[in-house]
Amino acid sequence: MSESLIYSLIRTLSRAVLRLFYRVRIHGLEHFEGAGERVLIVANHTSFLDAVLLAAFFPLRLTFAIDTFHAQRWYGRIARLLVDLFPMNPTNPLATKSLIKYLKEDHRAVIFPEGRITVTGALMKVYQGPGLIADKSQAMVLPVRIEGAQYTPFSRMKGRIRIRWFPRISLTVLPPRRLSIEGVMSARQRRARAGQLLSELMTDMMYATSHRDSTLPRRLLDARRVHGGDHVIVDDIQRSPQTYDDFVMRALILGRAMARDTRRGEIVGILLPNMATTCTAFFALQFYSRVPAMLNFTVGARGLRLACETANLNVVYTSRRFEQTAKLGNAVKELAERVKVIYLEDVADSLTLLDKIRGWVAASLTVRSRTRRASSPHDPAVVLFTSGSERTPKGVVLSHSNLLANLHQLGARVDFTASDVILNALPMFHSFGLTAGTILPLLHGMKTFFYPSPLHYRVIPEIAYDINATILFGTNTFLSGYARYAHPYDFYSMRYVFAGAEKLKEETRRLWEDKFGVRIFEGYGATETSPALAINTALAHKAGTVGRFLPGIDWKLETVPGVTEGGRLHVKGQNVMLGYLLHERPGALVAPRSVFGQGWYDTGDIVSLDSEGFVTIRGRAKRFAKIGGEMISLSAVESIVSQVWPDAQHAVVAVPDAQKGEQLALLTTQAEATRAPLIEHCRKQGIGELHVPRRVAIVRQLPVLGTGKVDYAAVLTLFTHPAPVT
Repeated sequence: MSESLIYSLIRTLSRAVLRLFYRVRIHGLEHFEGAGERVLIVANHTSFLDAVLLAAFFPLRLTFAIDTFHAQRWYGRIARLLVDLFPMNPTNPLATKSLIKYLKEDHRAVIFPEGRITVTGALMKVYQGPGLIADKSQAMVLPVRIEGAQYTPFSRMKGRIRIRWFPRISLTVLPPRRLSIEGVMSARQRRARAGQLLSELMTDMMYATSHRDSTLPRRLLDARRVHGGDHVIVDDIQRSPQTYDDFVMRALILGRAMARDTRRGEIVGILLPNMATTCTAFFALQFYSRVPAMLNFTVGARGLRLACETANLNVVYTSRRFEQTAKLGNAVKELAERVKVIYLEDVADSLTLLDKIRGWVAASLTVRSRTRRASSPHDPAVVLFTSGSERTPKGVVLSHSNLLANLHQLGARVDFTASDVILNALPMFHSFGLTAGTILPLLHGMKTFFYPSPLHYRVIPEIAYDINATILFGTNTFLSGYARYAHPYDFYSMRYVFAGAEKLKEETRRLWEDKFGVRIFEGYGATETSPALAINTALAHKAGTVGRFLPGIDWKLETVPGVTEGGRLHVKGQNVMLGYLLHERPGALVAPRSVFGQGWYDTGDIVSLDSEGFVTIRGRAKRFAKIGGEMISLSAVESIVSQVWPDAQHAVVAVPDAQKGEQLALLTTQAEATRAPLIEHCRKQGIGELHVPRRVAIVRQLPVLGTGKVDYAAVLTLFTHPAPVT
């Protein structure tokens, strides 16, 4: 029997077995056929099945670049029956040159840039060598995403996710690309740049092949199927953990009850604390095609009333216990004059045995058909309200597609796993707390522990220690508070700490590193973008920046007069909101506007990018003062003040000035603060005196919004009031 016949039989048999047991589907194979003769195929490495999958389903016999050690083992000799092997000794620099030469002779080769099978389910480190090979050989790079094989016993994910014998596997071939490296640089710099480009290509591949044509309820059911109905996902201070089956059943029972008081497509208010019940209510409305509007209970009666008017709400769900605990009695009473307020305690009392049986049956059976009819990916999924200094709140309408796109963007950069434990104390009325702290873990199989207030600085570290939390989301204000009161061992189990919503101060970052040995990863986003736009990760981190832009996000910088470094950021992507709800046009959706056209969102932030793509936030466009014709960043001034008094908190605002238009005013917690140390510091650093605040006021604590940001409107009021604090 000839070698070609043996190859054909083995390949046919392998394909048949794989299709029978794993229902393998391959998409985009036409990209392989159109890539040409000189092709470097790069794929993520999920399991020991990966090479067999590629060899069986690609139309031509492939050559695999493989470590010499593995090529000499018994499985390497067997593999030669199905593929050609190109042994490479990683300690020999000539091996890379040999593969470059091989590709230049118009061959096709396969390489796994991670160099090992993933143990996280996400991309691991992408080596620079494959990028250099693609650059030097001028080969077309053909990305291939392997999905599903990580759930098989042939992966290295046992103990991290639920392993199944025969999960569905898919192969997705993306259009070929050529690594384009411009500019003059050294050999080392070119190698690093090639590695970075290949890493970004692999990240883009992971995002581009994610399944975003879905809704939150469907994805919740998919997650239950993948991770198992008995997988625990939700817990809170009541210590009543819920599995996927428990959670889905409760959401369906509550959703049916809520449907009696609301109508399909209606925006429904949720005024509840950060608890498992709130998460259940959120998905209860989703299952029955209602749109939750997450109300900020820290804004007072007037703010709540304006939010209800803006979103044209008729019904708001809350809790008597929460109303009493948070002292919201007067606010809820005033709210009840505008909308119908329904207490969840009353809903629970109204449930009959039949309601509970129906919920149990629906949760036990497949409800996918119901969720398909219920909503579409581009329908509104949630309404959040912007905070800040504006007089009336704006409702931000995010679709299912917006939220899921942002989750996939984050998942393409960060190795979230089902074995992670999330501690979420951020309120769900804030986009960071909702998307990253609530929806993301639910749909990734991660257990989430909800805590009702991020301000309990002594309690939260103890909880982190007690539940063995591995991921924490917070703001600079909150993280600084935890660090001051925590025991050095409280965060022993922490893998990742992510900071957003406000600038991460250097002293906070350093305190976490010194006291806990934990690196904080700063990110950046906006409610209007679901929210994440950029993030630092373990694979790409630069202190002082907010990381690189996430995949799938286009950006442009608008020139701002007087600003010499950076520009005003405009972004576009599938995570950008559907539009605003404005108080002057209640219930009407207003699309975002930008000087760059439809679909672009003006963030209002002044940013700059370095040569490696790391983003630095220079300040809000509104947070620049114009003093004597010169633009001064208030954020930069706060940074200067923090260098002088690193252990205190500071806020700088611009107030009117008769001579120079505006002047700087500083509110600080630094005792006996004066201008003199600031002037001296600026002189030593060569910084102009315009950066020194003209007015200084001292307080015990800065005013803070419920989201953890400094309440600059309140700070401004302290200085513009007839009797300011001094």
